[in-house]
Parts: sequence; structure tokens; C-alpha cells
Amino acid sequence: MVHPRNSRCLSPANALARPSAAKPAAPSAKAEIIDPRSIGLRSLELKKPVFDAKAVARADEALSAMGDELQLWLDADIERLQAARMRAEAVNWTPLSQEDVYAIAHDLKGLGATYGSAFATQIAASLCRLIETDAGKALAQRDPTLARAHVDTLRASVRDGIRSSDHPIGQALLQALEARVAALGVAPC
Repeated sequence: MVHPRNSRCLSPANALARPSAAKPAAPSAKAEIIDPRSIGLRSLELKKPVFDAKAVARADEALSAMGDELQLWLDADIERLQAARMRAEAVNWTPLSQEDVYAIAHDLKGLGATYGSAFATQIAASLCRLIETDAGKALAQRDPTLARAHVDTLRASVRDGIRSSDHPIGQALLQALEARVAALGVAPC
């Protein structure tokens, strides 16, 4: 794909890019009008599922085979989150430092279930809701206790193998954190 700046249309050698002294040519034929409602529509017919049961089984086997690697990746993301938290602490949780925490939490929100920890996904999502708005960032800068609690919960859950909100401790932590975030009113609807 050609970058728009390198396109032939913008090339100085192209007559379209510079004004021409010659008169424009008169149209030689009538324009054809195409009604997209009748001609332009195309239907996509999928006769069978895009992914059949065998493909799903192969994907599950591949994820199972990567189990140890996925745990290492989860551990690495938790370490990245803790490092971002420490950097945020060092600068008193400025909005810019919270962007780093948010980016890593957002990654965990998306990848937690793939890593085998739906609980990490839920806690990271709660942290994202807390600091994704300017109001949330301002609140976290004044009192970072709740943001710290989210990071600590993620760290402890990975350390102790809490992978689901069905775990009694995980359930209590998740409910408490989500309730606090909701009560603050800083998260978008």
C-alpha cells in the first residue's frame, strides 16, 4: 500500500497535481448512474461456521501447550504494572504517569482470560474504569489508595493462583473494588 504522500495523484509530474493551461475536454458520453441499493449490495453467505469444532479444538490444544509460557507472560505483565505503579508513586500519580498504568492494565484486561485468569481481566477492567477519565485521574492523584489496591489485588491474585471471581476471596475483593469505583462516579457509563 502506498502512503498518501507518495501517491501518484500528488506527484508533481502528474497533470492532476498542477493547474493546466489547456481547456478541459468536453464529456464524450453520458454518465452511467449506478444505484447501490440494487447493484452495489453483495451478500455474504457462510454455508458453514467460519471455525469448525476441529479448529476450535486445535486452538484450545495450542493454548494448553503454551500454559507455562502464558503464566510467564502474565507474571511479566504484573511486573510491568508494578513498575509503572512505582514510577507513578515517584511522581505523585501525575496524569501522565497514570497513562502508563492504564496502558498496562488495559493489556491485562484484554489478555487476562487468554492467560487463564478471568479474575485478572475483571480487576484490570475496574482499574481502567477508575483512571480512564480526567476526573478519575484527578481523584487518583489526590488519593491513589484505590489505584494501589487494584494493583496489589492483581499481584496477590497471580501470586496465590486466584484465577476466577468464583474464589471466595477473589469475589469479595472484586465486589469491593468495583463498588468503590462505581461510588466515585468517575467511570464512564
